[in-house]
Amino acid sequence: MPHTSKIRLLVADDQEVARAGIKGLLAETEIKISAEVAGGRAAVKYVLENELDIVLLDVRMPDGDGLTALGRIKLDKPDLPVLMFSAFDNPTYEARAVALGASGYLLKTCGRDELLNAIRTAAGGKDLWTRDGLRRVTGALATPRLSTDTEVPLTQREGEVLRHIALGLTNKQIAEAMHISYETVKEHVQHMLGKIGVSDRTQAAVWAVHKGLT
Repeated sequence: MPHTSKIRLLVADDQEVARAGIKGLLAETEIKISAEVAGGRAAVKYVLENELDIVLLDVRMPDGDGLTALGRIKLDKPDLPVLMFSAFDNPTYEARAVALGASGYLLKTCGRDELLNAIRTAAGGKDLWTRDGLRRVTGALATPRLSTDTEVPLTQREGEVLRHIALGLTNKQIAEAMHISYETVKEHVQHMLGKIGVSDRTQAAVWAVHKGLT
């Protein structure tokens, strides 16, 4: 457990109602909210300038997403526990969270006891990945046919599609973002998966994280 009797927590969530809800759930516990921020960039800045025991980080935020923030926090403070807290039950997000070193991935539908236990466990230096949770993303974390050191000759479009996939976008959303047809996106995805040597988009997302493309 942390050296102080209080567990110092940073809450990063762009929704004021969500932050207020977390504050209410933690009232009268040993978990003290040191600060609240509304975006990933602000979270990274606060972490670098202050002493904390744990960070609770939303995944989707307009001012710097949580997974990008997680990667940056872990570069500077690899031992600081970070819990991802999301409304999205998305295996791609979970796979990225595992790959980037998060202590766990909690859904916002969790109850008070689950949240408190998760924060206490992670602050105590243990992670919360269950066997079932890891099984969901274990295929994604398997070593691809090509290591990340290998140069893969992706076209510019394929690289762009891969970056979108790593951010959790669907083919339809990628088509809209890139102003190309759904069918064209599907073709790019198939070519890209074949070149990297993985069988699905979650594995591709993790490969992209390791490669530093996100």
